[in-house]
Amino acid sequence: MFISRPIQLLKLAGVLSLNLTEKWIPTRSIQSYSTSALLNLKPLNSRISDCMRNGFTEEAQMLFDEMPQRNTVTYNAMIRGYFQNGHFGEGVSLFDEMPERDIFSYNTMIAGLMKFGDINGASEIFQKMPFRDVVSWNSMISGYVSNGLIGEALRVFSGMVLKDVVSWNLVIAGLVGVGKVDLAEEFFREMGTRDIASWTTMISGVASAGRIVEARGLFEDMPVRDVRAWNTMIAGYIENGCIEIGEVLFQKMPQRDFRSWNEMINGLVRNQRIQDAMRLFVEMPQKCRRSWNSIVFGLIRNGLIKEAHAFLEKSPFSDTVSWTNLIVGYFETGEVDTAVSIFELMPARDATAWNVIIWGLGENDHGEEGLKFFVKMKEGGPFPDEATFTSVLTICSDLPTLHLGRQIHAQVTKTGFNYFVAVSNAMVTLYARCGNSNSALLLFSSMTSHDVISWNSVICGLAHNGNGVEAIEMFEKMRSTDIKPNHITFVGVLSACSHAGLVDQGKYYFDFMKYKCCLEPTIEHCTCIVDLLGRFGLIDEAMSFLRQMEANGVEVPASVWGAVLGACRIHKNIQVGEIAGERILEIEPHNSGVYIILAEMYLSSGKREDAERVWVRMREKGVKKQPACSWMEVNGSGHVFLSGDSSHPQFSRVCGVLFLLHMEMEIGILKSNAASFQEMQVLNDECSELV
Repeated sequence: MFISRPIQLLKLAGVLSLNLTEKWIPTRSIQSYSTSALLNLKPLNSRISDCMRNGFTEEAQMLFDEMPQRNTVTYNAMIRGYFQNGHFGEGVSLFDEMPERDIFSYNTMIAGLMKFGDINGASEIFQKMPFRDVVSWNSMISGYVSNGLIGEALRVFSGMVLKDVVSWNLVIAGLVGVGKVDLAEEFFREMGTRDIASWTTMISGVASAGRIVEARGLFEDMPVRDVRAWNTMIAGYIENGCIEIGEVLFQKMPQRDFRSWNEMINGLVRNQRIQDAMRLFVEMPQKCRRSWNSIVFGLIRNGLIKEAHAFLEKSPFSDTVSWTNLIVGYFETGEVDTAVSIFELMPARDATAWNVIIWGLGENDHGEEGLKFFVKMKEGGPFPDEATFTSVLTICSDLPTLHLGRQIHAQVTKTGFNYFVAVSNAMVTLYARCGNSNSALLLFSSMTSHDVISWNSVICGLAHNGNGVEAIEMFEKMRSTDIKPNHITFVGVLSACSHAGLVDQGKYYFDFMKYKCCLEPTIEHCTCIVDLLGRFGLIDEAMSFLRQMEANGVEVPASVWGAVLGACRIHKNIQVGEIAGERILEIEPHNSGVYIILAEMYLSSGKREDAERVWVRMREKGVKKQPACSWMEVNGSGHVFLSGDSSHPQFSRVCGVLFLLHMEMEIGILKSNAASFQEMQVLNDECSELV
């Protein structure tokens, strides 16, 4: 619940102007009063809905608390408003407190739970409903579609006794959304009654499948066309690279709305016709910032960051979105200082602007600065949302300490954002990257629904921490779901096979990825296979794999040759190691690690002259060894150590402890040698007696 402020403040602000009686009637006793004794709750309920619709959640809560009487509509307005404003926990709690519920209460809960990804909770509500209407069924279908479970949506649809046009449209839109256009067409043909949305959805689906001629045929067959149908057809032409035909259709439109103009402007921008886009913007009867932002975004997307910046400085249409897009552009080109300067100079900042600055700093290896902005956002900015917490948790996963990540986890749970799949995914990644596989698995199992990122986070995390067998088992569980693996999934799987020594399984999954999942192997996959083969001594097979890559026209990068060199180092294969080392140095001539590994391999095989030759070459190239770095966490604080650096405040104490450990190891070795000598002496004496 929210902390109430004095009701006089609300009256002064014009949010609430009600004369409430001094003696309030408790909610639980409302039923004992006659109808004439009850307040007219309609104005109060409408005011709650208005507050929620405009984001004034605290004011709506205040009004709700002050009401002497409440009815089902009151509760429904509050619950719906909570879901609209992202307060999932409060919505669920209030539903549980309702003295009576109507069908709208249940439908609101289903829609809200689905919105926050709680599919099991929505299904449970649906099953417990005393009666259902078509909206109940449609809410379930819509929820399954929005959560990517089209199979479940079809199951619910097939169980409906009475279907309306919305039911059909939801299923068709869901099928189009997952690329099953042919099946969507079958449902479209089976429809008894179609509305404009039915036709428009099919036109969009067929056009997105590249069948633009058929899409135009559907457009011509429509009994009635509205502006949305025209916009969809134009968008289809633009999407399929027929911008000129789209322009002709745009000129023929009987009427245009904002989307018509915006679609054409976006299309021209995507085709790098920026001047034409600006000309069309000038022609717009009612210019809007959104269209202008589209042009600016087009400039940024085409790498014209400075030009976009110059336009914004002169334009009267620049707003928070414009400047936020510009910040993104500067971050993507690595100009961090400029991005931060623009953010600091923005006259107004919304949650998206704050999220962008935090995300951009994290992506550009300035995570600690990003966390400082997060603190500033909490102190004087808008309330953090799911995107904020996702970015902050991602930054925390790259830090040497888990202490801050745990604090953010607590905040996420407190605010209810852990119900967002993206936030939960970030938490799983956080614990997995920091080596806490048990916590990662616990979080994963507590999630109400999973997407491909959820599975990737836990599979890659287990593989990263050396739990190869568990990672493979998790992948097999993933295969039993409707979620399809992607490239990242197989990086985790192949890495797991490498850690676990599962050579045959690694080869199987590589072929499975190529031929069953139709995913083209990337450099990361090839590196994993080479590492898998090389790690277990199959260096000739690894080299054969690389020759096949080159035969297929793929340039083998330094990372793959690095895997070969690492394998040669383990198995003392100097001949192939020399080849791998030289290939890396052709690509990365200043890679100090390669020189050191080659020299080490020569020394271990007694070839000191060759090792000295490598050192001389290293000096001639001006290559210097990068200092080793390690870090550890003590009492929630991270400590970083660099090789040769004595600046740590506890340096002398660390050296003292290391000296004691070294002495203890030497004493242990001496004791072990003495014990071994005594055992050998006893054995010799026994042998002498036998002789």
